[in-house]
Amino acid sequence: MITIIDYGSGNLKSISNGFARIGREVRISRDKEELEESEALVLPGVGAFGTAMEHLHGYQEVIHQHIHNGKPFLGICLGLQVLFTSSQESPGVKGLNVFPGEVIRFPPFIREEGLKIPHMGWNNLQIKRECPILEGVSSDFMYFVHSFYVKPQDDKIVAASVNYGIEVPCIVFKDNVFATQFHPEKSGEKGLLILKNFLKKVDSY
Repeated sequence: MITIIDYGSGNLKSISNGFARIGREVRISRDKEELEESEALVLPGVGAFGTAMEHLHGYQEVIHQHIHNGKPFLGICLGLQVLFTSSQESPGVKGLNVFPGEVIRFPPFIREEGLKIPHMGWNNLQIKRECPILEGVSSDFMYFVHSFYVKPQDDKIVAASVNYGIEVPCIVFKDNVFATQFHPEKSGEKGLLILKNFLKKVDSY
């Protein structure tokens, strides 16, 4: 069973509906035993980094153990950002540190180029390296809503980026952990294809 973690900071219905559209039943749960027994975990997220980490306090060990066990994991939007070490949005708050690096603000100069903050709307991917969830996906447009972006210590984990005045990493992955800055469930057929590709990893686990 694939479980969406209900930790109080996620758009649960949206991602659940995304999986339903591709014919896969998923469970929404905050029960730790159900999370521990899940084949795969999905961590969505909306709102502030600090609030999300506060809500995740009781789930950090479950998440780390799931990843350590090699089970597939998918983070979406803020669910990507909390996988990193820290964020300028919430100084002093520690992230999950699955990926060393920082979440940083968009630089003010991009406004001078006519770009708005938050980054909201459709942008096309720039593929950086092969990634299992990108099978059949190329420079397709995905839907974004965010004011901060990730800066990994290791650029090799970046599978795709977008140009929004600067280069913005938007898919990161390593081993069994995948994460997108955009919302695949809101990104049309190609976004749903990314979810289908994630299911392939789950089914092959």
